[in-house]
Amino acid sequence: MKPAPFDYVRPDDVPAAIRALADGDVIAKVIAGGQSLGPALNLRLAQPERLVDIRRIGALGEVTETADSVLFGACITHAAIEDGRVPDATGGFMQRVAMDIAYRAVRTRGTIGGSLSHADPAADWISALTLLSAVVVIEGPEGRREVGIEDFVTGPFDTQLGPADILVGVRIPRLSARARWSYYKFCRKPGEFAEAIAAVLFDQNRGISRAVIGATNGAPHVIAQADFLTKGFDAAQAHAAVDASGAGDDPYERQVHFAALQRAASQLAAVQA
Repeated sequence: MKPAPFDYVRPDDVPAAIRALADGDVIAKVIAGGQSLGPALNLRLAQPERLVDIRRIGALGEVTETADSVLFGACITHAAIEDGRVPDATGGFMQRVAMDIAYRAVRTRGTIGGSLSHADPAADWISALTLLSAVVVIEGPEGRREVGIEDFVTGPFDTQLGPADILVGVRIPRLSARARWSYYKFCRKPGEFAEAIAAVLFDQNRGISRAVIGATNGAPHVIAQADFLTKGFDAAQAHAAVDASGAGDDPYERQVHFAALQRAASQLAAVQA
């Protein structure tokens, strides 16, 4: 199939993009890398009347560093993170996640902002940035606002973005030099979306012992106090966490998410040893 007919605009800056989206006479949608939206257009699962291409807006490809965080522009690609062409506040965690997203061709075009806006529960950045307590920066007709990622993602393929809102960046808190992390995902074959994701972070200097269960039927499930993963492995508590994530209703889903959590904990233990 081919996409339904649509108008195409490529604004020079964010305000112009917002105006193009805010035109109430047409149904408009943002496109950046197009790695998720492109197939949806071809299958006619998405049929916007106007595409607003933000890929060449310079400000959305910038990185701003402070002592406490790094702000990534929404149009920074997975490949740029994988290749270390942008600063990493996470001691290699973001590079590790980026290098395992789909295939290189997808990583070259796909963007961090596009992935978050799409909010596919099986995508990597949703789970990874939830582990890091990232903050999403949104611009719209009412101005700029910042939203914690746990509040930004409201469900599968659902976020706080309004019809004329654009995700312009994501702020990543810096991990301490002693922070340790692990990231495990289960796919039936390389390049596919994950069937289960588990990520664990232990940053003792900042008092963080945290984990995330991803690729469930909803938003990533946060384990705010994850000592049972960062200071050993407690199978009973791990099973309880999987059940709380909503992945415990089906026996296969329960087991595969439990195994992912167990392997993420094992990875962390190996790093700390």
